[in-house]
This record gives sequence, C-alpha cells and structure tokens, in this order.
Amino acid sequence: MNDPEKSELPKVASRPTNKAGQTAAEPVERRGSAKGNAIEATTRRTPSRESVSPGLDRVRQTAKANRKCRFTALMHHVTIDLLRQSYFWLKRNAAAGVDGVTWHGYGDCLEDNLTNLHSRVHRGAYRALPSRRRMIPKPDGRERPLGIASLEDKIVQRAIVEVLNAIYETDFVGFSYGFRPGRSQHNALDALAHAICTKKVNWIVDADLRSFFDTVDHSWLLRFLEHRIGDRRLLCLIRRWLKAGVMMDGVTTATTVGTPQGAVISPLLANAYLHYVFDLWADQWRHRKAQGDVVLVRYADDIVAGFQHDSDARMFLAELGERLAKFALSLHPEKTRVLAFGRFAAERRAERGLGPPETFTFLGFNHICSTTRDGAFQLKRYTRRDRMRQRLQSIKKQLHKRKHDPIPEQGRWLGQVVRGYFAYHAVPTNTAALAAFRFQVMRHWRHALSRRSQRHHITWDWMNRLFNQWVPRARILHPWPSQRFVANHPR
Repeated sequence: MNDPEKSELPKVASRPTNKAGQTAAEPVERRGSAKGNAIEATTRRTPSRESVSPGLDRVRQTAKANRKCRFTALMHHVTIDLLRQSYFWLKRNAAAGVDGVTWHGYGDCLEDNLTNLHSRVHRGAYRALPSRRRMIPKPDGRERPLGIASLEDKIVQRAIVEVLNAIYETDFVGFSYGFRPGRSQHNALDALAHAICTKKVNWIVDADLRSFFDTVDHSWLLRFLEHRIGDRRLLCLIRRWLKAGVMMDGVTTATTVGTPQGAVISPLLANAYLHYVFDLWADQWRHRKAQGDVVLVRYADDIVAGFQHDSDARMFLAELGERLAKFALSLHPEKTRVLAFGRFAAERRAERGLGPPETFTFLGFNHICSTTRDGAFQLKRYTRRDRMRQRLQSIKKQLHKRKHDPIPEQGRWLGQVVRGYFAYHAVPTNTAALAAFRFQVMRHWRHALSRRSQRHHITWDWMNRLFNQWVPRARILHPWPSQRFVANHPR
C-alpha cells in the first residue's frame, strides 16, 4: 500500500466529495487500486515515503467506512520502524532545537537512540521540550515567530502525523489543500484558476485570518480531535506539545493558545481545527443558503471563495466572521474584502464608469483580470512584488558574504537559487516577473563581483556571458492551470 505522505491520491473517483454541480474546481478524492492481495503487507525494507504499515492501512479503511468511528488504540502503530522512517523524513540541515541535537549527531547512534525513544514514548517517560523561538521577517516589515522543536520531538511528531493522516485524509474535504499528502500549493492555484475561468464566479471573498497559528484555542482543538481519537496516550502527547512553551534568549514562556509555526505536527492540527470550524460549516452553507454557485479553496489559513451573486458573497462574509468568533478566531479587517472579479467583471465595471477590476493575492501570486490578444478573458498571475523584493534582498546579502568565493562556486549556488525560485513561480503569464527577477539577480552579482577589487571593472557583455553560463533563462515550467487540473482530476 502506498504511503499518503508521498504518493498521489488514488485515480478513479467514485463520487465527488462535495456537490459536483457547483464545485468543479475542487478535486475528487481518487480511489486506490484494488488489484492484488488487498491485505498483503507492502512495507518497504528501507525508509521511504512510499511505504506504510498494514496496520495503518486498516485504520484508513476503517476510518473511510465509518466516519463516526473513534479510535481508542493508536499508539501501538508508533513502532521503531515508523520512528526510523520519521527520522529519515526530516530535513538533514534543519536548525537544532533547545537541546542542540542535530540530525547528523542523532544518527551517530541511531538504533540505540530510537530504541530508547520508543521505550520512553510507550511507558510515558517521554517529555516534550520547549520550542526555540526564532523571528522571521515578513514582506510587510513585521516578524513571524517560528518555533524550532527538538529533534526527538520532530521524530515523534512526524510519526504521529503519519498515524493521524490515515484517519483525517478520509475526513478532509476536497477544497482543503494545505499541507496534505499528494496536494500542493499549485494544486490549490490550479483549482482556483480553473473555477474563475470556467464557473459562474463574479465575486471573490478574499479572507485573511488574523494570527491564526498564534490564536488556536487548545481546548477547542482537543475537543475536535476527540471526535475521532479516543486514545488517551496520543491525546496526552498532543497536549504536551501544545503546552511545552517556547524558549527565547534563555527564557521559557508557557503557551496557553496557538500552535508553534514550524512544528511538524502544527499543519495537521491546523487543518483539523479549520476542518470543523470552517470546512464543514462552509460546505453546508453553500448548499443550504447560497442562491447561486459557490466555489471554495483553502490552503491552511488562506481562504478564497468565489460567488455568482454579490448578495451571497456579503452574507457569507458576515456569517463567517460570526462563525470564527465562536472559536476564538477573527478576520483581519484590512486584508479581508469582497471584490468584483471574473470573466465579466471588467465589462460590467466599464458600463458603470469604473476602472479595471481589483486584484487579490493568493499563495504568492497577484491574480488579475486580463484579456488575450483576441480579446477573450484571461486570468493573469504575477509574482507578488513584496515577496520578490524580499527574496532579492536575501540573495544580495548572501552574495556579499560569498563575494570572495571562486566564481564557479558562486555561479553554481546562484543557479540553484534561481532554479528553486523558478520551480514555484514559473507559471503561465508570469514571464515578465521571472525575467525581472533574473535581471536583478544578475545586477546584484555584478555589484558583488565589482566589490572584490576597486580597480576591476566588469562590463555588461562579460557579465551576461558569465550569468548565462551558470543561471537558467526565464521560461515557463508549469502548464496552464485548466490543463493540469483536468489531467489530475478527470470527470
């Protein structure tokens, strides 16, 4: 059986997860293969994201068959083999937590350490350590608190995520994309773009939850988890991670609300919280109260909803605020809005003497109503300027530190950086932003090389040849959203 953490979702849809008539932008959970022996153990001998224990496969089948089943015995699935896989799933060069233990250091005596960890987890002697707090700058000038857990906490959390995914992947709705196995940010972007271009979307609700990860209510979260989890030891582990606190400058502060951003288990806990607070409610709302078509796309705490009617959009936003307030959440008043958007937005605004439609941002891209050369509607997506500016500043600082390194070494590093940037941002209609980013990187590199010697002058012709030797040219790497969406989710 394939592991949901790496493998794609099964291929054939038995039925849509939501109302098929209104939610073509939301993929169907595809069915797994029925060939071969269904109960045959297929766990790989080496750590791999493509392996899963037969026990977790039975948990998944039970959770799918009975949506109200509470699992009272789950901790026995946390085996030494699963802990070993969790260790190898972690990033090798990630920052160490408060204990100072690195991935490589822990691996020196891996089997002894995992055996000891497994014993402590199952006899109740395991204790969660505070997260090391690190402030990460945001594009708007503010800082985001990041929690860096200790290595053993990461290993155990990753194992628990594997167990809980077997349950919750059968529960989560189709329009939820954030941090789920087999789903990515581009899947959410494709779903949204496909809906805007093909469905009756005339209005967009761009909802922003204020400090979501810092305001998650622990009591509500545990109550939500208890709908499916009856294993007291597993719930106790989660409670310990939530209450472990954070350490900054040697001072430990207790945490009473929120989940630390950066913790391995936080994305799953956030999805479970919003599944009950938003997903189920929004799915019922569009079936019971909406007068027209409604399309929903959520990636973690980023929510975009498309509506056919303005009245539906404004009523949804008003009731959403009331819904979130019941669970200690709130909407950001300056970042949440209703705007006219879609295939006919520009034409209707022109008839009223208004300017072009407003734009909105989602997952790092500005979404803009535009037209093709033939005058047909086209959704254009450009990289957010603040995100690009922040990335360029980071590259500039690194180039200053590396300016005395050999030029081939700098070129190889820049090539990796630009390829990584293009791997996410190289979507159709974004060529101009990619070219601008590439030129600015070249300009920063030229400046850094010029600082190596006051008497050395670097011409642009020489710089162009050097840059083209190491850095890829700007080109589109992703297919059009509708093409990939239809290919991934045929109906």
